Amino acid sequence: MKLGICSDHAGFEHKSRLKEWLAAEGYEMVDFGTDSTESMDYPDVAHPLADAVESGRVDAGIALCGTGNGMAITLNHHKGIRAGLAWDEEIAALVKEHNNANVLVMPARFISYEKACSLVKTWLESEFEGGRHQRRIDKIPCR
Repeated sequence: MKLGICSDHAGFEHKSRLKEWLAAEGYEMVDFGTDSTESMDYPDVAHPLADAVESGRVDAGIALCGTGNGMAITLNHHKGIRAGLAWDEEIAALVKEHNNANVLVMPARFISYEKACSLVKTWLESEFEGGRHQRRIDKIPCR
């Protein structure tokens, strides 16, 4: 599986470690930035990640910023992106099971690196349930 990953400055350290861990687990990783803890604007990395997920260049994405909200808002402005913000394992599972999230977003300033690993693992291992959940997703307007 090929995963795209991005973060702003607040999520850089978690992103760097997650990227290494996921590569060691056998995932092909594409890093869309940022490349340091220097302040930057999260849309500059969120848009390229969203484009890659939409086009199929990556199978799914992971994004981190301070609260996760900026990334989620930006990503969800893209047609075909369902970015879900998660800070605990139950939510990480549900954003895949019920919302078929193709991008997991995490609040780097509010979770540990270990929690981020657990959330990613949970999300990757969860399966979309379809059924009534698909009907609801079908009602989300595309721009």
